[in-house]
Amino acid sequence: MVTFLGIDLGTGSVKAAIVDADGKVLAESARGYRVDAPRPGWAESDPATWLAAVRQAAGAVLAGARPEVVGFSGQMHGIVVTDENLRPLRPAILWADARSMQQVHSMAQRFSATELAALGSPAVPGFAATSVAWLYANEPEVMARAHYVLQPKDWLRAALGGDVATDPSDATGTLLCDVVTGSWSPAAVEWAGLAPHLLPQIINSNAPAGVVDIGGGLPAVVGAADTACALAGLGLQPGDGFIAVGTGSQVVSVLTDPVVDETLVTHTFATAGGVGAGWLRIGAVQNAGLSLTAALGWFGADVAEAVAALREGVKASDPIYVPYLAGERTPFMDADLRGSWHGIGLSTDRPAMLRSVIEGVAQAVALATTAVGASGTPLPEVVPLVGGGTHDLAFQQLLADATGCALGVVEVPNAAVVGAALLAAGKVRADVRARPSSVVEPNETAMGLLAQRRETMIGLVQLQQVAK
Repeated sequence: MVTFLGIDLGTGSVKAAIVDADGKVLAESARGYRVDAPRPGWAESDPATWLAAVRQAAGAVLAGARPEVVGFSGQMHGIVVTDENLRPLRPAILWADARSMQQVHSMAQRFSATELAALGSPAVPGFAATSVAWLYANEPEVMARAHYVLQPKDWLRAALGGDVATDPSDATGTLLCDVVTGSWSPAAVEWAGLAPHLLPQIINSNAPAGVVDIGGGLPAVVGAADTACALAGLGLQPGDGFIAVGTGSQVVSVLTDPVVDETLVTHTFATAGGVGAGWLRIGAVQNAGLSLTAALGWFGADVAEAVAALREGVKASDPIYVPYLAGERTPFMDADLRGSWHGIGLSTDRPAMLRSVIEGVAQAVALATTAVGASGTPLPEVVPLVGGGTHDLAFQQLLADATGCALGVVEVPNAAVVGAALLAAGKVRADVRARPSSVVEPNETAMGLLAQRRETMIGLVQLQQVAK
């Protein structure tokens, strides 16, 4: 049997899978690693821990298997700064990092909304452009020694012996690349202070990228960003989309043309493939499982207890939970937002508090869904629902009621790693599209109550923004 290896370098763990040419997972493994916060608002990882975890996860699935080619998927926006031998000069700065707010304000003043839209995103922290600008301002000795500035999956592939390159999906997630032309933007690169030779060449996601040392030599392809790989793993075409819920959440619509969003409340990136192959619109939510896990920790509760409370149904008397513990992207694009509870009374009990946390996450996803639709890129009639945080039936129903979307539950839990393997197979999309195992229809009565509560949540966010 001809098989392929997919590697998905996530924020807190790496997944490796042996996949056949039809996208069927034959073996899979995962290994975790830390995200460090040496200062408040920082998010870093030691790339050496990625490398060790990849070797362990890949070794577990390669026992008895000999795949033809390996493809890579990876977390977006972060940077690894290296010397000429690909040795990192400092820890990787990740997408969740918020240290570069001064650079964010500078970039927002330098570029108009139209110019930022052409770069795919508003000026936000954690993207390569703003993180690099911060490094030049605060760690000039590091940048003086820099030979490469790479995206996480591109550093991983090169560190394993592959070629130095990137693909359109990752390049357009840097705020350094024109999303229409698929080339590095001279104006953005100059603003960040980058010497152009520090950036890799942008080539096709499934272009050959040398031989990597994983359990012996394996031919590699460039790979793509995790969301673009997930699209490939699900077999989605222009006009399709999906909602994914995990640590964060993504509401994705696949575009036929590079229509940018000048409101700057969503992101526009390239899909996997060559320059100009396709684009996608993303409503990015930082505070999904991230916020849920933190709030459950305050109560000493687990997900099972919270879901049991949810099964009683959201009530009008429940408190409103604003889930933005770590700032938020879509639709507010405000790294300074923080969470809160509103409407707590003497009659409020523990189940109501726990239920409100899960509802707050669903409402954040609903706001992103609305923003994506309002940007001129509607979602399909039945929206695929994927991700590790979507398995419970009560939560699936809550998401359908909050978003107003019919949700098709798709059993492809690791779509990104499958997509990476399919890129290795020479495909941008699976030949056989992933089909939902069930469809969850929204309930009109519940939709009405949740819409009212969502307006209250929006008002609370706006009050917080006015008070700053």
